[in-house]
Amino acid sequence: MPDRMRPTVDCARRLTLRGLIGEDADYAGAEPERAVGEPSLDSRSARAGDVFFALSGAKTDGLVHARDAIGRGAVAVVAEAERPGWLDPAISYVRVGNARRAVALAAARAFPHQPGTIAAVTGTSGKTSVAAFTRQIWQGLGFKAASLGTLGVVAPSGAVYGTLTTPDPIELHRTLHTLADEGVTHLCLEASSHGLDQHRLDGVRLKAGGFTNLSRDHLDYHPSMEAYLDAKMRLFRDLVPRGGGAAVWVDTTEGSHVAQMAAEHELNVLGIGVAGAGIALLSRADEGLGQRLEIEVARARYTLKLPLVGAFQACNALVAAGLAILAGAPAREVLPQLETLEGVPGRLELVGTRDGAGVFVDYAHKPDALANALDALRPYASGRLIVVFGCGGDRDRGKRPIMGAIAAAKADVVIVTDDNPRGEDPGSIRAAILASAAGAREIGDRAEAIAAAIGMAEAGDVVLIAGKGHETGQIIGDRTLPFSDRDVAVGLLGR
Repeated sequence: MPDRMRPTVDCARRLTLRGLIGEDADYAGAEPERAVGEPSLDSRSARAGDVFFALSGAKTDGLVHARDAIGRGAVAVVAEAERPGWLDPAISYVRVGNARRAVALAAARAFPHQPGTIAAVTGTSGKTSVAAFTRQIWQGLGFKAASLGTLGVVAPSGAVYGTLTTPDPIELHRTLHTLADEGVTHLCLEASSHGLDQHRLDGVRLKAGGFTNLSRDHLDYHPSMEAYLDAKMRLFRDLVPRGGGAAVWVDTTEGSHVAQMAAEHELNVLGIGVAGAGIALLSRADEGLGQRLEIEVARARYTLKLPLVGAFQACNALVAAGLAILAGAPAREVLPQLETLEGVPGRLELVGTRDGAGVFVDYAHKPDALANALDALRPYASGRLIVVFGCGGDRDRGKRPIMGAIAAAKADVVIVTDDNPRGEDPGSIRAAILASAAGAREIGDRAEAIAAAIGMAEAGDVVLIAGKGHETGQIIGDRTLPFSDRDVAVGLLGR
C-alpha cells in the first residue's frame, strides 16, 4: 500500500543503521555503523540513504518491492526473511523478529519529537468522538491540543489532514514530530484494532489509554471476537506504561475485563459509568437536544448539561473527561468543559428539518452503532423514526442480517440502500440485509433512497441517514465517486 507523498521533516539527528533499528536485530549481513536516512515503507517514495522495511502481508511479500526501493537510493533493507540471493552485497540487510514493530520503533527514533501529553482511545464505537472531545477539553483548559483519527489530524493551526484511523507508523511518528515542533503539548489519538495489531502505535509515549465498548466489527480481519478484543488489549497491556492511566467505561462485561487487566498491569484505572468507581454516572436525563448528567468524582457531585444527543455520547464525553483527568488536569476544571463540547461532523449530526421533521446524519455502519443511533433518536420522534442505511462490500458479511434486524426492530420505516459496495454485487448485499428486515423498502441508488426518506417525512418524524457520516465518497468497484450524505440531504432540504 503506498504511503502518501511525504513532507520534509528535519530530524533531530542523523542516525546510523544500528541507531535507527536498535540492538534487537541481526546485522550479520549489514554495516551497522553506516549513516542512513529515514525509514521507508513505500518503495516509490524511497530516497537516497533510506532504509526500506519489507513488510509481508496476507497476499504480498514486501521483498518484492525492495528492488524498486534500492533503485531509488535505499541503502539497506530490513525484513524477517533470510537475505535473498539476488540482493547486491553492497546493500545492508538486517533481519528482525517482527518487522512491523521494528519499523514503528525506527520511526520513533527518526522522528523523536512528540507532544508531552498523549492519550489514546480504543473501542468499537466512539473513538472519533472521544478523541475530539478530549482535544476540546484540553483546549478549553488553555492547552495547545490536537486530535488524530478518522477525521484526520485536527491541529490548533486549523490544519486538517489524513484519513486513516491509525496511520502507518512512519506517517504517525512524522506527524507527532511536526505537531510537537508546532508547539502542540497535548494530543489524543484513536487506536484502531488494526493499528494496534500491526504495531503502528509502538514507540508512542502515552500517558493514558481509554476504552469505550466492544461489539461485532472487523471480523473480516480478526479471526474471532476474542482476537478482536485481544488486539485492543495491546493498548493497556503493551503500550501504556506501568503507572499510566486507563479510563474505562465499565458498564459492560468487556469493559470490566479491560479494567481488571489494566489494573493487573499496574495502570491507574479510572472506572467510568453507572458501575464506575472513578467517575460514577448517578443519573442521566434527556433535555431537548442535550442531556443532564449527575456524576460523582472523588466524593464530589456535579450536575452538568451535556449539549449532545444520546446515552452513548454521555459515555464518550465521560471517557474523554477521564483521559484529561488521568493526564493531569483536576476534575473540578475538566468536568465543566463538558457543557461546551461540540459534536463531531457526521456523528448524529442534525443537518436540517423539513416540515417539522428532523434529519440526522450518522457514521453508524456496524450493529451496535446503528442501535445506539436509533435509540438516541427515538425520544425525539413523536411520529415515525425513518432510517436509510446499507452495508459495505468486501467486509464482514455476518453483520448484514444483524443490522437488518436491528433496523426493523427499532425504526418504523426502513430503507435499505447501497453503502460502498466495492467489489461485491450491491444487490446481494441488500438482499442479505433485507432477509432479516421484514417490511423494509429497497432503493439501491443512495441519493434516491435519501430523497425518498426525506420526501415521506412529516411533522414529528425523524430521519436517520446512517453509514457514511463525514465521508465524501461512494466506493463502487475500484472507483471512489464523490458522494456526501450530508450534502445530498442539505440539498433536498433546501428545495
